[in-house]
Amino acid sequence: ELVDLKPDVIIAVTTRGAVDVKKLTSTIPIVFVVVADPFGAGLVESLAHPGGNATGLSLMAVDLSGKHLALLKEAVPNVSRLALVVDATYPAKEPVTKSYEKVARDLGISLWPVEISGPDDVEPVFAKIVADRANGFALTVGALLFNQRARIGASALAHRLPAICYISEEVPHGYLMSYGQDFPDFFRRAAGYVDKILKGAKPADLPVEQPTKFKLVLNLKTAKALGLNIPLPLIG
Repeated sequence: ELVDLKPDVIIAVTTRGAVDVKKLTSTIPIVFVVVADPFGAGLVESLAHPGGNATGLSLMAVDLSGKHLALLKEAVPNVSRLALVVDATYPAKEPVTKSYEKVARDLGISLWPVEISGPDDVEPVFAKIVADRANGFALTVGALLFNQRARIGASALAHRLPAICYISEEVPHGYLMSYGQDFPDFFRRAAGYVDKILKGAKPADLPVEQPTKFKLVLNLKTAKALGLNIPLPLIG
């Protein structure tokens, strides 16, 4: 319906939204906002030269996987068996998953992916995570995981599993920590792309922006509930 309306530009917030819209039009400019790996998702030819009708912002999820596991290991030194919770509907899940698996091997951490494909999967998946003797988990990106943040966070607390995620807005629901971008700022920057396109710029010529600032958010209430003492360097 959006494509049939022939708007001047479409803002596609998520990877799945951007991929679906791009399949339907090669002419209407698309600005994506929350995309873990624009190249891996097939949205651009390269970050510097998108080459098509889509451009926007990258979450750098592949690049941050190492930092995620290192931070969780610093906060919870005895963590050794991690589940990687993946959105089964996420178009670019494979490169993100592979990056975590490689980093985990380098850190000597046992890590395995588990997929959630709908709200009803949350509890069964976490029951299996516990049965597999995981002592923590990392959460990848995806609209489904964000929308189910309260349910996932509650399960993390109920099973006493420390967790790290990308999005700070997920942390209050029971996650131990997050490390990633400032999402409200991403939406402001996306508006800047729309402004340039409406003034005549072509998405093909507008490089994909990568974040230059990252923020670490800790949930000390969750840490207390899990009986953890967060190292002072992380808090400071």
